[in-house]
Order: sequence, then structure tokens, then C-alpha cells
Amino acid sequence: MELSEFFAENPTVALGFSGGVDSAFLLWAALHYGAQVEAYYVKTPFQPRFELEDARKLAGQLGAKMTVLETDVLDLPQVACNPADRCYHCKNAIFSLIRRQAAADGWPVLIDGTNASDDAGDRPGMKALRELEVRSPLRECGITKKEVRRRSREAGLFTWDKPAYACLATRIPTGRTITHSLLERVEQSEDALFRLGFTDFRVRVLGDAARLQLPEEQLQTALDRREEIRAALAPAFSQVLLDLEPRKKEGE
Repeated sequence: MELSEFFAENPTVALGFSGGVDSAFLLWAALHYGAQVEAYYVKTPFQPRFELEDARKLAGQLGAKMTVLETDVLDLPQVACNPADRCYHCKNAIFSLIRRQAAADGWPVLIDGTNASDDAGDRPGMKALRELEVRSPLRECGITKKEVRRRSREAGLFTWDKPAYACLATRIPTGRTITHSLLERVEQSEDALFRLGFTDFRVRVLGDAARLQLPEEQLQTALDRREEIRAALAPAFSQVLLDLEPRKKEGE
């Protein structure tokens, strides 16, 4: 199936919209192929501020309708306790919220940006999508992440080369309770690294320390600027550790 065929068969859709590469392209594709679509962004403590800014920017450039919903997933014990299946409970809560609002707004089909490169066996959140009958056009049409980026570039979307950015909760080890303050410390630290010019990294929590994962080509720069990095992250973490195992690039 081609995307054009999917939207011909489903001309009225609601999109779970994150502002990332996949859902941004899917929003463009829905409009490009003549579908009526409304994008729903769910604001939670797990999303950094720039994601909402990117989502609004993209929707504005495309002239797409976008609704922002808000929920505190940390109110759910099965999320805050951070079990191995946390993603399932979080995704279930987020897409249940979108489904209720989309149904009330008159949208019969709910879609998301899962692509053909996403491994269903490694994504507990996909179980929630199946249970809620959320369609994934990119996956159904066999469109990989690499293809999404290529098509996004051709479409002129600024998101085409946006680094993959998993939610902030992924920075906290499974089994450690997730709190608002801990998420804020992680976001503060990652913002600081962005301002220093680093990209495509992660600041992971290790005890009371921050463990930095950087691409191989940025490791030497981090070593050379270690005092600058330590000072920038000091308000959030008293200890900063550099993981010498390079962070793998998307798709590796």
C-alpha cells in the first residue's frame, strides 16, 4: 500500500503528533494527499519544551490544525514507579486521551508515526497502540526511518534531519522512581549541552551522577571541554561522568 492509497481509504484522520521526524512527515503527507487531519500533541512531564515548540512551528508552516492536550502521566503509579513496561502504560494513557478527544471532535480514525524500522518486539508501547486500534500508516506502507528522512527533505520539512529524541523518562534507569524534579534536572542538563554545541547525545542518570553518552566524533571535544561541561551541568548534577562507549547513530 502507498500513503496516497491509505489516505484515499481514510480521508478523515486524527494524528498523534510529537513534532518528531515521523509524525511531522505524516502530517505533511496527510495534507499532501488531500486528507482532513487534526494533529493532537499531548504535553506531559516527559516531553522537553523544544518538542512542543517544534510541533507548533511545523503545524504553522503547513497550515495544519493542532490541538494541545495536557496530562501528568506521573499521576499513574504504574508509570511513576518506572517498571520495565512503563512505556506501555504511558502510551496507553496518552493515546486513550487523544482517542477520547478526537472522537468528541468527530475524527473516526486515529493514526501515529510508527515507521517500518521500529521493532515491535522492542517497543512495549506498540501493544498499547494495537489495543487502542491506532493505525500506523508509515509502518503499514513499509516506509523506514531512512525513507521518512529522504521524503521529508524533498518536502522541505525542517524536521528532516532532526535527531531521534526519546522521552526524558528513558534517561532514568528502570525501577528508579521518576519524579518531576529528576526530569527537570535531566532537561536542564541537556539544554546546557545543546547550548555548548553538542548534538545527538543523552544525559542519563546514574545514582546521583549524570552519565553523558555522546557520538564518537564528539568524545574528544567533550574531554577537551570537560571543565566547561562540568560547570554547565553543576546546577543539576554534582558529578558528571563521560561514557567512553560512543552513542550509536540512528539505525545502528
